[in-house]
Amino acid sequence: MSVAPQSTQVQDAIDVRNPGNGTLVGSVPVLSPEAVLDVVTGLRAEQVAWEALGPRQRARWLRIYRDWLLDNEAALVATVQAETGKPLAEAELEVMLICDVINYYSDRATKFLSTERIRPHGILTAVKVLRKVYRPQPVVGVITPWNFPMMIPGVDSVTALLAGAAVLIKPSEVTPLSAVALVRGWREIGAPDVFACVTGFGPTGAAVVDTVDMVQFTGSTATGRSIAVRAAQRLIPCCVELGGKDPALVLADANLERAANGIAWGGLLNAGQACVSVERVYVEAGVHDEFVALLTEKVRALRQGGDEQPFTADVGALANDGQLQIVKRQVADALERGATVAVGGSATGVGTYFEPTVITGVDHSMECVRDESFGPIIPVIKVADVDEAIRLANDSEYGLSATVWTGSRRRGLDVARKLEVGAVNVNDAVANLFCFGLPHGGWKTSGLGSRLGGAHGLRKYCRQQAITVPRVPTLTSELLWYPYSRKRATTVARVLRLLVARNPRRRTTNNFKTEGDLK
Repeated sequence: MSVAPQSTQVQDAIDVRNPGNGTLVGSVPVLSPEAVLDVVTGLRAEQVAWEALGPRQRARWLRIYRDWLLDNEAALVATVQAETGKPLAEAELEVMLICDVINYYSDRATKFLSTERIRPHGILTAVKVLRKVYRPQPVVGVITPWNFPMMIPGVDSVTALLAGAAVLIKPSEVTPLSAVALVRGWREIGAPDVFACVTGFGPTGAAVVDTVDMVQFTGSTATGRSIAVRAAQRLIPCCVELGGKDPALVLADANLERAANGIAWGGLLNAGQACVSVERVYVEAGVHDEFVALLTEKVRALRQGGDEQPFTADVGALANDGQLQIVKRQVADALERGATVAVGGSATGVGTYFEPTVITGVDHSMECVRDESFGPIIPVIKVADVDEAIRLANDSEYGLSATVWTGSRRRGLDVARKLEVGAVNVNDAVANLFCFGLPHGGWKTSGLGSRLGGAHGLRKYCRQQAITVPRVPTLTSELLWYPYSRKRATTVARVLRLLVARNPRRRTTNNFKTEGDLK
């Protein structure tokens, strides 16, 4: 996803402003790398007891935390709205999704993190009891973007906490207040001191990567690549969910009314500032004009504004001026290259608002099709058939998600399997994010690893430990141990051949030779 330019000015605090009207809504301190190290050291000390509680007791704390989130929903939603400028309906989703994730994983944490008994694969291992144990990373750093400032840190933090890790959030300097509120709630319920937040600019985030034991990052591809390199140098695991340029494929047999409604919402949700936003639409020629007319009608009817009176706006502001400039540049580039704006196409002149926009006559030479937009623009491309739609959809460095709109579920599944993306929604948009049993991760430059995905959503924050225990009383020595001898080596070779060969001739043939036999 796109990111705002970071200030290089030396500051002690960050002022947070509503992007829609510029009003000051709060401030947070800029923490030094030394301060980050102190926080991580404290978390690491507390994590030992947190892990020892076990998943059942950790789930109890998360359920208490869920109740705090629900009891304080109005204040939390107001914080999200104030620092993002998004409509109330979208801000409310952030808190509810965190609560739903807590319920899903709290109910399953004991099962997902239980020690696994592994069945021996043959006679040689049959004398052992084999166990796979999941042990949490001590401290997980969760570095989050500005587009969903409560949902993303909330989802990633609660799953890591349930896994038994301590968690340190580093939110975007553009929208840090929501993450600060999340940590405040954890402290208010009296939970163990294993959840913290540090605020600041790039050096603060770099210090997190340099001190934690695992990094979960969501943000731009460029920053994610830098974090992955930094983590690799320390030999710590990282998971990075990065940018997207998600395609929508509208086939000739699709319900065009539903497709237009779904693509309008999927493309303009959060003013288009979602990594899974629909950012390019491929429509079969036979229904192209009808679809464009429907989509244009839907987008033109949308209400834009600050939602000062609840539910009076559908589309909010862009998060910062840097994002506004990207959107303006992409629209201008498309127009210069011969595209046509069907609706919208301009900044409103108020705050960072940009009109919800549909552009037609675009192609892959244009920035709005090639580069991530992260704004309220929907480019539409006419294609000859589904094969061309698939080819163009895959012609991108990104591979996060896609949507397919068709009257045939079987055809939708067939097309989905040909798309080079981490997730596909057939006749829907963004739906996979609410299906916690499914992984959410990108292919190509859209990411490394994934979040959620059932048991994986907790186990990703763990280290796997293999344990073998004798099943029967042990001898004082084993055939494979010292000292080596011709007799023992011959015996071992014959036993192994008997076990691994898959036909009678090879089981009985002895090709074992010593150095003396070869002379």
